[in-house]
Amino acid sequence: MQEQNNQGYYVTGQQAQAGAVAKTFMSQVFLWMTLAMAVTAVTAYFFASSPALLASLINFETGKMTTLGWVVTFAPIGFVLLMSFGFQRLSPSVMVLLFVTFAVLMGMSLSFILVIYTAASVYKTFAVTAGMFGIMAVVGYTTKTDLTRFGSIMMMGLFGIILAMIVNFFLKSSTLDYIVSILGVLIFTGLTAYDVQRLKKIGAGIGVAMADPTTRKLSILGALTLYLDFINLFLFLLRFLGDRK
Repeated sequence: MQEQNNQGYYVTGQQAQAGAVAKTFMSQVFLWMTLAMAVTAVTAYFFASSPALLASLINFETGKMTTLGWVVTFAPIGFVLLMSFGFQRLSPSVMVLLFVTFAVLMGMSLSFILVIYTAASVYKTFAVTAGMFGIMAVVGYTTKTDLTRFGSIMMMGLFGIILAMIVNFFLKSSTLDYIVSILGVLIFTGLTAYDVQRLKKIGAGIGVAMADPTTRKLSILGALTLYLDFINLFLFLLRFLGDRK
């Protein structure tokens, strides 16, 4: 059986069904991502508004982070690794719990931003990030071009800037920091389009088993991927657009 799509081309019923499933899958991915972003934003605001809570993360007298502050800073990396490599063994409910906890920890970590930068510049940067992310998400979802090779280049660039950031931790070069920031914006802008296309393909290959536990876990893992793209793009843009207090 064939039906005509809005471009005038004929597609099979199976292809149409795959497209519908992909849309449902992507809507779940973006729903989980939006939920995580909301949890992070509320947590960041809550901690930034409470001197007592901030004091648990940083010693204002010395300007150094407390033990809890260091744990909050690096714990999200552990959660990402746990969800990624423990995907097969973890249940959907555990994946949800880990994802929400990860969002809370990110909010605690990002609360420093609201202390360092003015609220107006943070909101402005968030709006710019949302616009760029939205545009690239649409590009990734609608383009017919295979972005696999492009994504591989972006991933190599990502490892490159991670290495450069580690080196600059010791060099403390403002020039290198500026270059890394520019590359970071470009890389995570490109990765957004690549990841959306990759997730769309995953959704199209699922079939009709949207209630399957593996599918639910895939939607959470996909939301984690896009969440990281958005947050990193936001942080790199903040280096240019943020006004310090």
